[in-house]
Amino acid sequence: MTATARRTGSAKTRRMLGVVFAMCLAGVLAVPAASPAATKRAPKAALPAFPSCTSLVSYARRNARRTGGRTGVPTRAGLLVPQVLSSPGPVATDTAGTGGPLPPPPAAPTASATEGAKADPSFSSTNVQEAGIDEPDIVKTDGKRVFAIADRTLYALDATGGAPKIVGSLALAGSGGHQILIRGDRVLVMTTSYGGGGVAVDSTEIAPGATTVVLTEVDVSNAAAMVVRRTMALEGRLVDARLHGGTARVVVASSPLPVAPAAIANTGVRRFVPRTTLRSRISGRTFRRSVVACDDVRHPRSFSGLDLLTVLTIDLDKGLFNVDRDAIMAGAQTVYGSPTGLYVASQKYIAAVESGRSLPEAMRTEIHRFDVSKEGETANAGSGSVTGFVLNQYSLSEHDGALRVASTDEPLWFDGTLSRESESSVTVLETTGGALSQLGRAGGLGKGERIYAVRFVGDKGYVVTFRQVDPLYTLDLSDKRDPTVVGELKILGYSAYLHPVSDDLLLGVGQDATEQGSRLGSQLSLFDVSDLRNPKRLAQASLGANSSTTAEFDPHAFLFWKPANLAVVPLSVYRAVEGGPQFNGAIGFKIGAASLAEAGRVAHPAQGGATYTPPIARSLVIDDKLYTLSYAGLQSSRLDTLAPLAFAAFPQPPQQPTTPVPDRPAVAPGR
Repeated sequence: MTATARRTGSAKTRRMLGVVFAMCLAGVLAVPAASPAATKRAPKAALPAFPSCTSLVSYARRNARRTGGRTGVPTRAGLLVPQVLSSPGPVATDTAGTGGPLPPPPAAPTASATEGAKADPSFSSTNVQEAGIDEPDIVKTDGKRVFAIADRTLYALDATGGAPKIVGSLALAGSGGHQILIRGDRVLVMTTSYGGGGVAVDSTEIAPGATTVVLTEVDVSNAAAMVVRRTMALEGRLVDARLHGGTARVVVASSPLPVAPAAIANTGVRRFVPRTTLRSRISGRTFRRSVVACDDVRHPRSFSGLDLLTVLTIDLDKGLFNVDRDAIMAGAQTVYGSPTGLYVASQKYIAAVESGRSLPEAMRTEIHRFDVSKEGETANAGSGSVTGFVLNQYSLSEHDGALRVASTDEPLWFDGTLSRESESSVTVLETTGGALSQLGRAGGLGKGERIYAVRFVGDKGYVVTFRQVDPLYTLDLSDKRDPTVVGELKILGYSAYLHPVSDDLLLGVGQDATEQGSRLGSQLSLFDVSDLRNPKRLAQASLGANSSTTAEFDPHAFLFWKPANLAVVPLSVYRAVEGGPQFNGAIGFKIGAASLAEAGRVAHPAQGGATYTPPIARSLVIDDKLYTLSYAGLQSSRLDTLAPLAFAAFPQPPQQPTTPVPDRPAVAPGR
């Protein structure tokens, strides 16, 4: 919606919405008067909007009968959840004899090493897919301050010297999984709170559903006394968010609770369109309203489930008081953002669900595009679909006005029946007349396999599939109507994350494997992609047997600092059957023209008498220091050798009885 549409007749809109809410709560569905928001219509060919609450509920009831009262949106197991830094509580004991805890870090550097903090520090940002489009994470920095989340607490740290120093903390509402975006002195905290009892913010019950999205606006102008200014909550699940300039766009998926078929006829609008509650600590007032007016909810031309995909557009220079809302009755599982488009992808409703057939007619991913080319404005711009499913946000990329989508058609269904071999493809879509229409397609990639990693760089594409060996496919995408696979490199193992380190070099983070496909441990691979027809692996670095890195499935855990050609990934090495050293920390590699050389390792001090070190979740650079984050605190290290300098410890919860350390890493999402 445009800012003009929001401002026009705002008082009238509030009065009208109040009447509609009252009638809906009373079980009476009425056609609302035309709202100012309804004056903004997408192009004629874009998705249609419901003309009224009556129309919306009639559509939802009719389709709820098709789905047996369920949402109707299929989901693939292993959707990525946010990284959570949480102290283990019980003190773990390492029974393998790994050499005990690290020695305490050295004292803070002398004044000569820290004096004269730079006015314009050089620092890294969150590892994001598109330059200039920020993504939410558990840590952010402006080069002088570091804001990090651990144990449901927002910490502010001073990083102007060589030794990080905690200057403030703020307890956060919600059950965990918080992420942040930052704009100047305003931090937007986002989380999904789980639990059947609802969520209480400022002692006010605001969301009786099983999951509630909580957005918190925090003033950090005084880092020593951070203040919550406003809190918004709505029933649903946080999918993802993007920040471009001062505009944050938060994507929420709201699923109606299952309803018994006999009760479908009595369901009202609140079942399908949840409410938001905004509490302002500035004015002391609380505002409740529907997340979006019924006549601003759009729907695909063919039924795509009963979920509500909502995009909340927030001007972070102003805060949560002025939030634009756009919604589609469809699923929301994967978010990709470019400077001009916000794309939300989800598996499409499959009619086999209602018919009870064991095999579907086809598996497809539906994609909705929102125009975000104007700051502060979001508008539905078109929808389309591709065969199969997408792995993650890196499976989508916009370039030269077209969207490239890598997907795997894996026809396994309820009973595990395989109707045909899986295969992957890259499809090029273009927005025409309000629809995402196919321009070209390159298929037949990795038959019998599925996609493990994707990266699009300009008019080039890289796709990794895996079953027993790792084919790295290279694609020429310069002709949007004729995307072409031009090269293939088969090696043992696979890459799960691909990062361009230069125009000609690609770094892969993944797993080594045997010829039979058994995983051996984490590895880094450096590829020469200067000739797309002949990709080569120039160097390989094994990170050890029984090792894993969260960078495989969480790109925010990966750091590449171009000025030093330094790549840093979290690393955990687990005990072998016969016993051996265990390592929790991070490892750095210097990337040469054709080489990978270990630069050093970082580990945080053991906590509370434990004999193991906390796992490192994130790495960032400020000036000539590497900072690493764990649930235990933030540590500074030398950038050249990764030798430790100083450690700022977060307060830890009370100690509990000891429990053993797990023998194996948690299974990576989707692996």
